[in-house]
Amino acid sequence: MAQTAAECLEFLKEARDALDELSLLKDKEKQLGQEERKLERSLEAEKKLLADTIQQTVKNRRSEIDGSFETEINKVQEDLKKVRSRREKARNQGIKDRITEETAGIYEQNKRIRAQMKALLKSSHAPWLCRSNLYFSLFMPRFFREYLVLFAALLVVFLALPWGLYMLIPEHQPLHLAVIYMVDIFLIGGGYVIIGNKTRGGHGDTLGSARKLLNDIYRNNKKIRSITSSIRKDRNESQYNLERFDDEISRLKQELDTMVSRKKEALNTFENVTKNILADEIEHNHKDKLEELENNYHQVSAQLSETRQQTKTRNLYVAEHYGTYLGKEFMEPLKIVELSAIVQEGRAANVSEAIAMYQKEKQGSTERI
Repeated sequence: MAQTAAECLEFLKEARDALDELSLLKDKEKQLGQEERKLERSLEAEKKLLADTIQQTVKNRRSEIDGSFETEINKVQEDLKKVRSRREKARNQGIKDRITEETAGIYEQNKRIRAQMKALLKSSHAPWLCRSNLYFSLFMPRFFREYLVLFAALLVVFLALPWGLYMLIPEHQPLHLAVIYMVDIFLIGGGYVIIGNKTRGGHGDTLGSARKLLNDIYRNNKKIRSITSSIRKDRNESQYNLERFDDEISRLKQELDTMVSRKKEALNTFENVTKNILADEIEHNHKDKLEELENNYHQVSAQLSETRQQTKTRNLYVAEHYGTYLGKEFMEPLKIVELSAIVQEGRAANVSEAIAMYQKEKQGSTERI
């Protein structure tokens, strides 16, 4: 049965109302989607803030605990270092006093020998040069160190000195070096021979006796070095009165061990207990805001889900009841209004005629352009 004009207009009105309702549902769905994404970002930001706050607070508290103990531990370590330093000074002083005490007799003996040697040389009117150890190293060496002194003197006099003078001469020639060596050997070598012959020839017996006395001094010095080395190597420190330092060191080491143990225990307690308490307190402070954001997010998500379902249902309904008649091209409110105007003006009696008239008019308008 054909539709009347009134039925056609009613159909078009219902189609337009259905499309308007569908448009509102789509707008609502879009708005709810935007709101859901906004709430989701806010919720994630709040969760991140909570996690960062917990992490930073735990880090700061742990650092404070560690820093407090480290400060006290460093103080004890510094005190321990000072006591050990004072102990070492006392030990060194004790060793020094012991060396002085055990070598005092030998030093006194050397002093008497030196005075005897000086008196002997003076009584025989030996030159002042003969009273020095250098003389005996150069003219009457007996020990290895004296031979080293003699060898060093020969190197300086017959090698370093001539060569140094030779290098100071501008545009020097090999002949210059030969002349310098001849002068050096004549003056210094000759002087050495003259001094040796004169002193040993005129005071040979006295110098021999002085040499024996000097040998005694050298032997005593060797004893002193041996005693000094033995004392320094001696590990028995009981005679240096270091007990008060050892007691203080023992007390500080015990205190240090106790602090290290307490620090370990405190950090262990913090990791297993205090950290969880801090996290619970911070979570409690953020609980209300998190719950509010989560509730709002779930409400909007539920509304969005419901709206999507309504949109889907409405979209299928519109397509089924109106799209099959109007077609995709005329599923727009404005075009439906134009179709209604064509029917109201009597230019068409039903929807199909109205669509045909609309397309014909649009085609004619296009051709005129």
